Amino acid sequence: MRELECDIVVIAAGPAGLAAAISAAEREASVIVLEKSNATGGAGNMGMGPLGIETRYQKEQMIKLTKEEAFKKFMDYTHWRVDARLVREYLYKSGDTIQWLEDMGVEFTGASRYFADSEATWHIVKPESGRPGPRAASRMYKIMTQRAEELGVEILLETPAKKILKEDGRIAGVIAIDKNGEEVKIQCGAVVVATGGFGDNPEMIRQLTGYEWGKDMFSFRIPGITGDGIRMAREVGAGETEYNIEMAYGCPSENGYTTVVGIHMQPNLMVNLLGERFMNEEVLANTTFTSNILAVQKERCGFSIIDDSIKKYYLKSGIDDMNLVNHVKSSENYDVEIKDAVEKGDPYIFAADSIEELAEKTGIDAEALKKTVEEYNSSCKERDFLFNKNYRYMRPLVGPKFYAVKFYPGGYGSLGGIKINYRTEAVTNDFQVIAGLYAAGTDACSIYGDSYVFVLPGNTMGFALNSGRMAGENAVEYLLKLYAED
Repeated sequence: MRELECDIVVIAAGPAGLAAAISAAEREASVIVLEKSNATGGAGNMGMGPLGIETRYQKEQMIKLTKEEAFKKFMDYTHWRVDARLVREYLYKSGDTIQWLEDMGVEFTGASRYFADSEATWHIVKPESGRPGPRAASRMYKIMTQRAEELGVEILLETPAKKILKEDGRIAGVIAIDKNGEEVKIQCGAVVVATGGFGDNPEMIRQLTGYEWGKDMFSFRIPGITGDGIRMAREVGAGETEYNIEMAYGCPSENGYTTVVGIHMQPNLMVNLLGERFMNEEVLANTTFTSNILAVQKERCGFSIIDDSIKKYYLKSGIDDMNLVNHVKSSENYDVEIKDAVEKGDPYIFAADSIEELAEKTGIDAEALKKTVEEYNSSCKERDFLFNKNYRYMRPLVGPKFYAVKFYPGGYGSLGGIKINYRTEAVTNDFQVIAGLYAAGTDACSIYGDSYVFVLPGNTMGFALNSGRMAGENAVEYLLKLYAED
């Protein structure tokens, strides 16, 4: 067994872990980071940027959202079923964290909305090349890794933590296994758990959220994010929070078909397996709400249906709703993709010469679907009597060909697990502090209630970075008091 010693061990080098390590090292703590994979950044490498409130970008863009307003919006959204002190600490720190990242060399494109009804809180990282989009934030984690190493942080890759050690009622170290298979024992005074949740653990997803991965839930599965931190924290007495999924609906086709899927995310007719319309399709712009809606349908799925006339409209006029994630501008590549999907027998993408044939191929109740289409087409001549959808999106289905894409609830990953207080200290189920144990990011993210707070975009990465930063600061403060007593 190899033995090491430091002030603070950070378990995992994702957004929360890197932020914790840097903030602790800036306060002259010695820090060792244990990373399971062969690279830093974790799931954050898939993202685009964090939330920030009252940043210089918002001021330059004349965005007047204040910390107080953001806090009220956040708490109203969650019905106050979350830790208000923790939410406040996070939101009020978020603007300073954007500046903190800029001081390291991170550049942002500005403050953005995700969809029309959201606030411009999303600070997209300026990528090394090309337009901003998914994975833009990977550049930020390279910069943060460099900053951590400059401060003397030791990052041990391919060295997963296995057990947190506790002696005399407080945290005393960590056991890990290095890339050569050798056991490593690290003595320390504090541990920050930041392993990113359990998004790559189908069994935990089933047990803790009720979803069956690959059947009625299709989340991103970042390899290695299997709930290790939650398990280790529980073993030393940490309490549990509610568990959830950060919802974002999608089509689970493994063949891509970016244009087809993007077109079917536009506000056209959506039906369930019963053949019934079940939503105002304008809500499709809100991926969280749409996942919630799909989750209560038969077999937790729904179908977006268009026809040749709608396809031609998008080719001529462009799509209705384009955002920073969905870069599809028109239906230009639709025919090529739909032909390929049909030839390959893709189980989630369908084409038919009639509504009856479409019902047969999709498994939708045929008589009910015919009735729904007739009612919908009639509403297109007047107004949407069922859900009051904006008239500009009311386009009848007239053929000659009809197309459908099957959507399911999806998710960026898990939410919740380790119970913490507003100082990011891990606590027992009866709120007793576990001395020296801290948790940050997705492992401890229980601040959304039952649904991700999508009206303030950038929340997941924002909470990870800010809670990680808080954990590093608070762990140093704890150690200073501990060393003074000793």
